[in-house]
Amino acid sequence: MNTTLLLLADGRFPSGGHAHSSGLEAAVAAGRVTGIPELEAFLRGRLATAGPVTAAFAAATRLAAAAAAPLGEALAQLAAELDARTASPALRLASRRQGRALLRAGRTTWPSPLFAQVPHHPDGCHHPIALGLTAAAAGLTTEQTALIATHGIVTGPASAAVRLLGLDPYQAQALLARLAATCDRVAALAAAEAGAAPADLPAHSAPLAEIHAETHATWEVRLFAS
Repeated sequence: MNTTLLLLADGRFPSGGHAHSSGLEAAVAAGRVTGIPELEAFLRGRLATAGPVTAAFAAATRLAAAAAAPLGEALAQLAAELDARTASPALRLASRRQGRALLRAGRTTWPSPLFAQVPHHPDGCHHPIALGLTAAAAGLTTEQTALIATHGIVTGPASAAVRLLGLDPYQAQALLARLAATCDRVAALAAAEAGAAPADLPAHSAPLAEIHAETHATWEVRLFAS
């Protein structure tokens, strides 16, 4: 099971995450992230906002997959709550496109009837929900699901920063190591909150990230999809 955890958390898992910077590209263009200190502030901000939301919804989906209640209905409720927490249409679209890519990889890697329960949406399934379902199909626990979700909150933008700013990759990895304990705390709290009703799951927001996302979506030339 530990190997399965590593496979799903690996940035090389073909889920399409490499095409997204999670808002970092826009922050770099705005001059808000120029080096390691600013990147650290950016990642800590994500751990305080997107981190609890993403991890809790992924963990809640993992719990729903193991419950006796109709899964499709539970997934629809979780998706509606994620939509309500994401004011930016660009971020909603990015989440669903990443989720669609992850579900494709998950279905192939860990085939399961769980995937057939995903409600249809033309843009795909929200990424945290796709992650929770894939983790369930892979046999991972709720706690492991939350940890993978939190891990992705920081590793994706950190990797993008190396490409966008030409940062020393060793320094970027050292930064991720400094954030490890915070990631663990966010994941543990999210797993503990996962049993709440969908409406009561974390609802942290980052208005500047929403604004950046809408601006980024208008660019004719960009390196990342979000």
